[in-house]
Amino acid sequence: MAQATADSKTSAQQSETAPSKSGGFWRAALDVLTIPVLAIFTALIVSGLLIAFTDPDVLVLLPQFWQHPVELIAAIWDSMWTSYYALFQGALGDPVAMLAGFQTWITTGDAVPLLRAVRDPAESLVAATPYIFTGLAVAVGFKGGLFNIGVEGQLYAGALAATLVGYAVTGLPLALHLPVALLAGIAGGAIWGAIPGYLKAARGVNEVINTIMMNYIIFRFADWVVGPNGPMNAGGGAPRSPGVLESAMLPAFLPNPVRLHWGFPLAIAAVFFVYWLLWKTTIGFEIRTVGASPTAAKYAGIAVGRIFVLTMGLSGGLAGLAGANELLGLNRYFAASFSPGYGFDAIALALLGKSNPFGVLAAALLFGALRNGATRMQSIAGVPVDIISVMQALIIAFIAAPEIVRWIYRLRTPVQKEGAVFARGWGA
Repeated sequence: MAQATADSKTSAQQSETAPSKSGGFWRAALDVLTIPVLAIFTALIVSGLLIAFTDPDVLVLLPQFWQHPVELIAAIWDSMWTSYYALFQGALGDPVAMLAGFQTWITTGDAVPLLRAVRDPAESLVAATPYIFTGLAVAVGFKGGLFNIGVEGQLYAGALAATLVGYAVTGLPLALHLPVALLAGIAGGAIWGAIPGYLKAARGVNEVINTIMMNYIIFRFADWVVGPNGPMNAGGGAPRSPGVLESAMLPAFLPNPVRLHWGFPLAIAAVFFVYWLLWKTTIGFEIRTVGASPTAAKYAGIAVGRIFVLTMGLSGGLAGLAGANELLGLNRYFAASFSPGYGFDAIALALLGKSNPFGVLAAALLFGALRNGATRMQSIAGVPVDIISVMQALIIAFIAAPEIVRWIYRLRTPVQKEGAVFARGWGA
């Protein structure tokens, strides 16, 4: 009788303290999102103070703090508000202008004001698209325990291949020419990525060194191939290729001045594809197993060398698709130094997204919005666009050092469960 009473009390206590399945899900989601959200918020505060204390109006009042503290605080607030309002308006658009443009379109049929109003948020998606592809490329390498620092070079290889097919292959309809050009971009990046993977698998050569060297090779090769005497030079003295044919261009969603094209939904599809591949297929399981422990994977019967080549090839294919997207959707021709460094920024994106495809998507959308809004912040508030780079660096630093965020906001450090397995892979 006493034992039954004790058991009933224990079960009652467990029912009171144990969260429901839905509650457990939301609690886990909150735990995952707390640090990134607070890291972004903290980076915005620190960057805002940096903006304010480089503002001439604030610097004038700074020596007079004790005499005019209210004026100084008001000047700091005004500087931060003006800058961030311009940043977010440039990144997400002006709702008032959108509403007015929509009303004009409904009443008069003139869509030009609406197109101008939606151009800013559309440009944020345009800027995020290559970040999605390249972030996924680095994340796939991380999951396989490989640091693919050659994403930028693989992007160039894919762009060159897509451009060549885009202008040299003629007589094909859009339904055939565009997929072939995109596949050429994937193949170019995959081959360029698989070479370091093969060298690591066959000779044990470090992939970081190999990919860095492969970057230099493709950069210089691209300079020559579109240079004055190169085989892909369009003539006229400019270091660029001929323009791709219209049948190989990624179609735009809306007329000018909106540049958003079908590369963005293609990037979203790539996110779901990478998630499915890594977590729903045997190949993905093998990639993650090798990333966690190549020795254990070898004893489990997994061909580790084959997975190294496959992982780097898949990573390079995603990077090559990023290059094909930029050339077929925006630039329409290959020019030397066409990329502002998407492949190098992708390393930060993959780390920020914890090597999860959906985390990479969120990080890419954030970076795309910041990059697009920086132009408006500079034109309206007079803030240098370099502040955006500082902001991105602060976001990554705070996320990479969660204990700092927990110390600032007095958050409890989560207790590590017994039996936890720590993965070997980069960004795991």
